[in-house]
Parts: sequence; structure tokens; C-alpha cells
Amino acid sequence: MPHDQTTGIPPLKHALTRLLLILAIIAALPAAAESAGKPEAAPDIDIRTAQREFRLSSLRGNVIYLDFWASWCTPCRESFPWMNRMEQKYSARGFKIIAINLDEDRSRAEVFLKKYPARFTIGFDAAGKSAEIFDVRGMPSSYLIDRQGKLITRHIGFRQKDTAGLESAIRSALNRQESK
Repeated sequence: MPHDQTTGIPPLKHALTRLLLILAIIAALPAAAESAGKPEAAPDIDIRTAQREFRLSSLRGNVIYLDFWASWCTPCRESFPWMNRMEQKYSARGFKIIAINLDEDRSRAEVFLKKYPARFTIGFDAAGKSAEIFDVRGMPSSYLIDRQGKLITRHIGFRQKDTAGLESAIRSALNRQESK
């Protein structure tokens, strides 16, 4: 029986192996598409602001842009003016921004906020528990959550070139939810 010179596998077995691999991939596609089409529930975390404490789930019915930031984060300085514009532009449609500061020393966050004022809700989590729950891997990290509390998108970093796409995702979430 002839063998493939590179693998030593008979040609028929080589073809069958390829066919089985292709069939396995095709069989897995519907499951992958199904899970991709069903957003996962966003973790429910406690959020502490300067004035109050609340659960993220208490905001259901709104589209939430949850942002994790720190005073030392250079891209965070650019993200705050953009988040202010988004909050102002879409808040009447049920859009809320919650930005959770992860500095161990809250006074650093307060200095940052004097330079870059926020017109949206600021939470504080010096222990980083909420960031751990959301598996934050960079600063800033943002999560778009729909009105039912499902996670729509995750985004690490902040670049001006990404803002059109981020705003488009916000509009899409607001439009999709309003039409139901």
C-alpha cells in the first residue's frame, strides 16, 4: 500500500483523518454560534459611591456602560470626556455610565476627578473585588450591559479611533431594547 512520504500515513487514512476533522469542526459550529448569540449574564456586584451603595442588578431596565479605571491610567484621562458626552447624549434613553475606580488610595481618585470631572456615577473599589469578578485585564476596561443584565461587549483600553464603534454598540443596544 502506498504511503504519504511526509507523514507515513496511507493516503486513504490521511483523507479520512482530514474528513473527520472537517466534520468535527462543522458539527461544533452550531453550538458556537448559539452560545455567541446568547449573551451571558453580567456578574452582579456591589457598587459603592461617595453617597450610597447599590447592586448593579438594581439598574436593570437601563443599558449600562461599566468602566474600570485608575488615577494612574493615561487612557482614562481621555475616556472621561467621551463618557461625559455619551452620558449626556443618551441618558434620556435609559443609558447609564458607572465608572469604578480601583485605586488603593481614594485621595488619588479624588485628585484625578478634580482634573477630569465626571458627569456620571463614580464607584470606588480599593480592594479590587469587582474588577476580579469581571476579570479586568487592563486599564481602562469597559463592559456594555443590556437592559436585561446581559453582557454585550467587553473592551480593554481607550483609543479615540475606537469611540465610533463603542458609540455604535451603545446605540444598537438602546435601539434593540426600545423596539421590544
